[in-house]
Amino acid sequence: MDTDKLISELFFKAVRSSGAGGQNVNKVSSKVVLTFDLINSQSFNSDEKILLSEKLKKKLTSEGILSLNCDEDRSQLKNKEIVTKRFLKIIQNALVKPKERKETKVPRAAVEKRINEKRITSEIKQNRKRPDV
Repeated sequence: MDTDKLISELFFKAVRSSGAGGQNVNKVSSKVVLTFDLINSQSFNSDEKILLSEKLKKKLTSEGILSLNCDEDRSQLKNKEIVTKRFLKIIQNALVKPKERKETKVPRAAVEKRINEKRITSEIKQNRKRPDV
């Protein structure tokens, strides 16, 4: 994954933060909105695009656009850095292919242990009954 090429495809937009905060919030656009068009991206091949669209389907819009916000800091520059790092981490985690599970047999010792425990439990319950007279 070429991060420089990927970052060049990102679109940043500065917006006013919501919520309480007084004059600074009302006049400064410190919130950063990152948008990334996955479908038209040149950074990924078709297989990677399919994998990303499957893993990120809840975060993508119907047009295949990923949108992330950050208004954690009062600085627009820091918010841009934070949202970029978050984006790269999301993409990196989505590109990881899960390891295939190998089916294994249950060990004979485990089967014998389970059957032995069942026999012991059965005997305990049998001993609780009244003896036949």
